[in-house]
Amino acid sequence: MEACPRIVATLIRVTGDWTLAEDCAQEALAVALRRWPREGIPANPGGWLMTVARNRAVDTLRRASVERRKLADLAALTDAGPAPQEGEVVDDRLRLVFTCCHPALAMEARVALTLRTICGVPTADIARAFLVTESTMTRRLTRAKTKIATAGIPYRVPSGPALTERLPGVLAVLYLLFTHGYNGAPAFADEAIRMARLLRRLMPGESEVAALLALFLFQHSRRDTRRDAAGDLVPLDKQDRARFDHAAVTEAVAVLAETRDDGPYALQARIAACHATAPSAGATDWQAIARWYDLLAATCPTPVVELNRAVAHGYAHGPDAGLTVLATARAGGALDAYPLALAVEADLTARRGDHTHATTLFHQAAAATHSDAERRALLARAADPLASPPGPRPSWPGPSGRTAETRGDYR
Repeated sequence: MEACPRIVATLIRVTGDWTLAEDCAQEALAVALRRWPREGIPANPGGWLMTVARNRAVDTLRRASVERRKLADLAALTDAGPAPQEGEVVDDRLRLVFTCCHPALAMEARVALTLRTICGVPTADIARAFLVTESTMTRRLTRAKTKIATAGIPYRVPSGPALTERLPGVLAVLYLLFTHGYNGAPAFADEAIRMARLLRRLMPGESEVAALLALFLFQHSRRDTRRDAAGDLVPLDKQDRARFDHAAVTEAVAVLAETRDDGPYALQARIAACHATAPSAGATDWQAIARWYDLLAATCPTPVVELNRAVAHGYAHGPDAGLTVLATARAGGALDAYPLALAVEADLTARRGDHTHATTLFHQAAAATHSDAERRALLARAADPLASPPGPRPSWPGPSGRTAETRGDYR
């Protein structure tokens, strides 16, 4: 349920109790599952859930004899949650992101905690991205929440040097939040854009904040064209550019003008701009994209960046050039289990003329993916190897430098 992160964030702010907030939000969902099929969905589902969660928290705090101030604060919550004040720069969810990104927590814990609390990603999925068992990830999340409570980490957006210190982690988390929404839950992408706008107001002089917002807007401008009526993926070169959100593209171009060229998000935004502003797939400036990826690889040398760079060089300089870059990207073994690496090799191999081997590689990629939509797309490519190229994917390196299981940034 899309309202859950807002409910959790609000209850954490008011009660200071992470577990209580999550439990009350989950209980509210359980009540909804029992009552809504029988009574109908209320006019304001989010407000209804907030009310039930708030009441559960009030009951729990009363039983625990928590101080009256917290009870009074809880009672003041409205059905739709606290109304933002005019001119307010931050809100509960942005405060929660900064809390999750406190330097007292290890980077893996920051990312995992935010994915679980803000994005609502199941613990099992987070564990798979971090290459650990679900029970191990459950313990890590519990330890992180306990550390926040015992260390008295404040629930607020910091100021001064602390704000700058925590910024890279916050940007990475917003990137993950957007990617989670981009891959199937649009409300999360909308939320990431909203928080990026808040952060830009909070830190107007930070180039990478503006760059991240521009990147989100360029990518989200194609939201309505990425899947067909049956829910199947539509490759970038087949997307109807007349249906792009051109207002978002215009805004992104203006925001990008505020940035420098050397930051990783600025470089990714410029790559996205090449795709979003090209009047047709054939007019895409692959030479420029390859140059931007060369700079991004120097700034952020991760296997996924190199994989995207292989695609770019394959279209800018020919399939042999792409396969050379791909061989380097795969040399360390980090991409061995990544289906897109097989798909990219298959596409470049097909364009080189070896359709039989390309078909085999597309079948291998389809067998390796966890996504039904991607599997169907890859099997379609196996049937027609030259039909359409695979698009680049997110360049964030993932926990501990491993490949993040985030799919479809440029589809």
